[in-house]
Amino acid sequence: MEEQYVTVAGTGVHETEVSRSRFVCALAPAATEEEARAFIARVRAEHPGATHNCWAYVIGADGGLQKSDDDGEPGGTAGLPMLQMLTRRGVRCAVAVVSRYFGGTKLGAGGLIRAYGGAVGEALDAVGTRVRQRYRLVTVTTDHQRAGRLENDLRTGGRSVRDVTYGAEVTIELGLPEAELDGFRSWLADSTAGTARLTVGGEAYADA
Repeated sequence: MEEQYVTVAGTGVHETEVSRSRFVCALAPAATEEEARAFIARVRAEHPGATHNCWAYVIGADGGLQKSDDDGEPGGTAGLPMLQMLTRRGVRCAVAVVSRYFGGTKLGAGGLIRAYGGAVGEALDAVGTRVRQRYRLVTVTTDHQRAGRLENDLRTGGRSVRDVTYGAEVTIELGLPEAELDGFRSWLADSTAGTARLTVGGEAYADA
């Protein structure tokens, strides 16, 4: 897995105008191809009067799945420049849809490439991006007497606490960078006099 990747900060829309044609770019994070396809379908439904609804997405922290579609524009003039803008900016796990409302002036192949790629670029600037960091998911199990102080120490120490569950014992779920796992294990043993248990789970991404 990649140590980190850049994706869009959230779902957002930005509009540009080129020679009286409106280019409405909708962006969203998408962890899977299914999420990307669902977003494309939703944007299409929101713009039934658009001349074209072109799209591109990059799925996977490594950008391993990349697809685009020109939706009737001349081949390679819409979806591809949109995709190239996403990859040029290093954006992963994201989908872009540009809905074009024709303004009466033909732009030509070069004009279309600049307009569609530019619409995505301006939307990325407007919506913003965020960095997602790879973490190892771990669970700390401790007694009630130590739980409050331990949770406070974790949070004030900048640890990514994901959940706290109170039962017969208290479990604290958090994410740790892989490189810090051994050091955390030692710190936990010292902080709890060896009474807390550490269970190491799988991997996930969270905001850096």
